[in-house]
Amino acid sequence: MSLFLFLILVAVVLGIIGFVVKGLFYLLVIGVVVLVLALVYAAVRFRRGGRKHRVAR
Repeated sequence: MSLFLFLILVAVVLGIIGFVVKGLFYLLVIGVVVLVLALVYAAVRFRRGGRKHRVAR
């Protein structure tokens, strides 16, 4: 979970810097890519996590 939050933070910071500073549009693009990767990572962990912790009856 901390890796996901760190990736979101990095994506937001890169996006803000890329949007504000003229000529650094590529940082905005990198921030969007990192955000998408973080969301994919979270989705994969969330889908796998449900099967891992079964309750024995």
